[in-house]
Amino acid sequence: MAGGRCMKVGDILAAFDRLPFGALEAIAPGTALVVAPHPDDESLGCGGFIAEAVRQGRPPVVVIVTDGAGSHPASKAWPRERLVARRRQEAREAVAELGLAEDRIVFLGLQDTAAPTEGADFEKAVDALKTLADRFDCDTVLAPWRHDPHGDHEAAWFMACALTHRYPARRLLAYPVWGLTLPPEQEIEERPPHGWRLDMRQHMAAKHRAVAAHVSQRGLLIDDDPDGFILPVRLLERIIRPFEVFIEP
Repeated sequence: MAGGRCMKVGDILAAFDRLPFGALEAIAPGTALVVAPHPDDESLGCGGFIAEAVRQGRPPVVVIVTDGAGSHPASKAWPRERLVARRRQEAREAVAELGLAEDRIVFLGLQDTAAPTEGADFEKAVDALKTLADRFDCDTVLAPWRHDPHGDHEAAWFMACALTHRYPARRLLAYPVWGLTLPPEQEIEERPPHGWRLDMRQHMAAKHRAVAAHVSQRGLLIDDDPDGFILPVRLLERIIRPFEVFIEP
């Protein structure tokens, strides 16, 4: 918890960039469970991590929480069922670019933009995460930073918190995605961050290819929803860098 202290986003992001570099084993011992709110968050937030873990012979398990169908709700050519299938295909292609086998990615299929933070569906999701963590003997859980300004990211964070609070032998780390684009002058309740940066220079090309695999999110596929989502340049500039950030909550 933040302990009631407020900090400016710009100061927090600058602190992220000063975190020490750590080896993968120090950052995330054992096998990791990567909790991604949408198809593409796994590549944006953890692409280098996934590639390095695969290189070291301990591939993570990637869980996509929502179906991704909220990105282009007004498209007639891409109704929900077709878009969900497309986004799953893109996610499989993306993790393949990172070296991850198809049997290491799982889709929970919750409704995009409506991932629960409590109630029966929330509990089912946490139980599903526990089942996967047990099945693959996961020691570390990676989830979106709690200040990412998106309800599904917040829900994924709460799910990971519930999992690790109930089963405290598992380590919890946060990775920022949309939080990297918050206004620098905005104040949020947070302490100075502790954690690591993971050097991913050797995986930059793979991460670029993984992000590029999410064609539907790059404005290159769906052209009949003028208000549909397109990954913004400001996010890509902040997130595709020679390191990734992992924060201890």
